[in-house]
Amino acid sequence: MGTAELHTDTKELIISSWIITYGHAATPQVTKQIREEIETMWNEPGATIYLHKQNWQVRFRINALHKEDLQPEEVYYNTNPQYNYFRIEEYAQGNISFVDGLGCNTGYFKLDNLYKGSTTAAHEYGHTLGLEHPEDIDYRGKGVPGIMFPRGTLVDPQFQYEPDKPAGTKGGTMHPMHRRVHQADVESLRLHRLSYNNKVAVIGEFTSLWHEAHLPPDN
Repeated sequence: MGTAELHTDTKELIISSWIITYGHAATPQVTKQIREEIETMWNEPGATIYLHKQNWQVRFRINALHKEDLQPEEVYYNTNPQYNYFRIEEYAQGNISFVDGLGCNTGYFKLDNLYKGSTTAAHEYGHTLGLEHPEDIDYRGKGVPGIMFPRGTLVDPQFQYEPDKPAGTKGGTMHPMHRRVHQADVESLRLHRLSYNNKVAVIGEFTSLWHEAHLPPDN
């Protein structure tokens, strides 16, 4: 979730979001890494959109805060559309990171998914802005996979976990580290369809869910 603001003097459309982390595995360091990954990857294509009969440069401005003492009420009653809350833990049910829907402001990250270069944070951020996984996850012959392709996507060998493995077998699917944000991903946000009030629009909706830490089955 975030805001989109039109800067008419520079012809920029600035998308602003805050990533606020909590949980036993959340630290200032991992929070900073998440922020840097999201901002770097989403700005990488230097995307433009056509809006109000003009071309606009799209820029992503991501801030982040680790809040060790975050209370559920702050999440429940938050009214700032830029605030996105993510619990970070070493264990997650299903062994995956997730958000609470498309166009949301809350979710749960598994620490192991957040290694440097993993692209998990940038991928989940796309979901918070309303993007789905592509319906066709056979991307062979099309080059570098986009950021919203899920694990299990079929790709050219150089983008697999193990390039020498047959497609679809263990090791023969997309390694998430190869995902990148493309111009098409930014276009999929449909920024031209947002309702701009005083040059500012909201992307997404409040889910405002507080997550308790998941417990392994033996607990």
